[in-house]
Amino acid sequence: MERVETCVRYIREKTGFEPHTALVLGSGLGGFADNVKIEAVVEYGEIEGFPVSTVSGHKGRFVLGYVGKEPVAVMQGRVHYYEGYPMRDVVLPIRVMARLGARRLILTNAAGGIHPDFAAGALMLLTDHISSFIPSPLLGPNEEAFGLRFPDMSEVYSRRLRTVAEEEAGKLGIPLKQGVYLQTTGPNYETPAEIRMFRTLGADAVGMSTACEAMTARHLGLEVCGISCITNLAAGISKAPLSHEEVKATADRVAEDFQALLRAMISRMTEL
Repeated sequence: MERVETCVRYIREKTGFEPHTALVLGSGLGGFADNVKIEAVVEYGEIEGFPVSTVSGHKGRFVLGYVGKEPVAVMQGRVHYYEGYPMRDVVLPIRVMARLGARRLILTNAAGGIHPDFAAGALMLLTDHISSFIPSPLLGPNEEAFGLRFPDMSEVYSRRLRTVAEEEAGKLGIPLKQGVYLQTTGPNYETPAEIRMFRTLGADAVGMSTACEAMTARHLGLEVCGISCITNLAAGISKAPLSHEEVKATADRVAEDFQALLRAMISRMTEL
């Protein structure tokens, strides 16, 4: 809690802006921040004790402002467990945004498609996740100010926010798949045998983020929505070698639709 409050105090010294919705932008999706009517920008590296993004395509800053009439805190780039940060550092930004005032969290990511009906460029609304392959972000002493020792995870991804996403995607004519996301530690891509196992377990897409952030948000009592951009087909499904360049290229290709959906969803948040 002390570390979170230190980060919050620094941001508060720069701006008194209070977000209601928090948004995490995944690989290749940072351009959405251009949609924000900016009130303040805070670089991660300026905040004492705050983890800094080291991955290409993640700028590493908070953008605070408005999307429509909705006050938002946008993470233009996240940090990942595979970068060498302990899990408590990976999820620190979620706790900071909650303490700044956020009540809802929209998580985006670039993911590998496992479901046979998925193609590169599809968008998938998360209905659930599998986090068994990463350490829980809630390990260690429980901070009662954050949430319960044993938080319920029956509905990590809010049905209400999923309905908003479906309705807005329908209005825009954007196809929106639904499925279960599985998080691994990374940074390596998975083997074909691992992908077969994940499919057997019920996963529709796989990535290296998001589930830990969603669990942290639910511990904090935030309402959560998650959307994956299927940037490539997973190992054994794709015949080509996997690369981060392919991930970024596909995210760039579908960025217009993805950003339009996010704008429409966030504009609805003022009604909730």
